[in-house]
Amino acid sequence: MFDAALPDTVPLQQSAEFAAALSLCGRRALRLEDGTLLLCRPIAGVPLLLASRARLVPDTLPALLARARLHRRAILLNPDAPSAELARLGAVPLVTPAHVAELDLTGDLRAGLHQKWRNRLRHGEGQELIVTRQTLPQTPDHWLFRAEAAQQRARGYRTWPTEVTLAYGRANPGAAKLFTARQGKTPVAALVVLRHGSGASYHIGHSTPAGRALSAHNLLLWRAMTWLAAKGVRHLDLGPVDTETTPGLARFKLGTGARARPLGGTWAWWPPLGKTLRPLARLDHARMFQSWTDTPAPDY
Repeated sequence: MFDAALPDTVPLQQSAEFAAALSLCGRRALRLEDGTLLLCRPIAGVPLLLASRARLVPDTLPALLARARLHRRAILLNPDAPSAELARLGAVPLVTPAHVAELDLTGDLRAGLHQKWRNRLRHGEGQELIVTRQTLPQTPDHWLFRAEAAQQRARGYRTWPTEVTLAYGRANPGAAKLFTARQGKTPVAALVVLRHGSGASYHIGHSTPAGRALSAHNLLLWRAMTWLAAKGVRHLDLGPVDTETTPGLARFKLGTGARARPLGGTWAWWPPLGKTLRPLARLDHARMFQSWTDTPAPDY
């Protein structure tokens, strides 16, 4: 079963904190009247707008863009939830929806853990690891950033540039926290969480082979979860889950008790074309929307 996004939380990519980080490092972003954050990004030399994790109301979108004088710009739409209504505008689906793991931090966190995850946590708690929490240091060559870059190359994915992560910490003092586990003086695992409004997001993390053997990442995430809950944070976004390509990572995230829900895919829209491309949207309808009913589940 899918859970709807918590109504009082704002996705990281639409938050005021993210907008402040973008501004600090000189990246262009705009706000529509309804609060939707649009990034200005050239792709293959073509200037595009990007609405990432946006909570869209398709019927109002044309008027909002017109009032902002953006109605002649091409736009990529990544809705935060399934939005079949975008096809009526003439938007064309490009990428089928991903799923995200979201954890409610308001209940009994330990009771919500899956048994195998709880066992790994107990294992980590028994390893005499030294766990520290600190404000994210402004150190571009920090070992975690180097490890994350290598991991991205190996797995073929991309996340924010380090520049934006560091700017997030400067623009929002205390909102970017680094948790580190050490065996003696040697770091074996680390993760960064970013707070935004009443929510938080797991941003980057890495565990060495020694850290994995010691269940260090389970321990770190647990410490982050309980610290955030104690600070009044209600919701933790653990990021994408894909049970086919990265089943181990999906099990790790969902083992916390997090629920998976679908996002809205990626759509391309050029308002001057109006509804001309609606037939193309219909061609992709079954493939695009079928994935909204395919719930990933951990293999426990």
